[in-house]
Amino acid sequence: MGEIWNTLYHEASRILKPRKVSEMLETAGVGAAVEAISGEIYVGVCVDGACTLGICAERNAIFTMLTNGEDAIKRVVAVNWDGKVLPPCGACRELMTQLMPEQYGTIEVLLDYENGEVATLGELTPKWWI
Repeated sequence: MGEIWNTLYHEASRILKPRKVSEMLETAGVGAAVEAISGEIYVGVCVDGACTLGICAERNAIFTMLTNGEDAIKRVVAVNWDGKVLPPCGACRELMTQLMPEQYGTIEVLLDYENGEVATLGELTPKWWI
């Protein structure tokens, strides 16, 4: 596992600040870092609402990347409040495949920080519908 994974893991961990914003909204229990093809790193946190209008940390980071004019992902990692890496959920995988339909299989995903386990999105989502 290269140094970039350490950087991404620490960037995702740095923004963790789990808190209850209101009786119906919690945030920052999961942090994510996305490395764009350019090498720039974008971060985001989860937002969990009572009526499912929240967003995962990975998609939040991807939307930040898009807001900044980039549209291709190289690597992604999500970290929960206790430092454990989480694989992207189905909605996050779907967004990444739709963002890069011809190259989504090359996106690298950190699955286990302690053991340095990395997989491609193509390995995690074989035979995707696109």
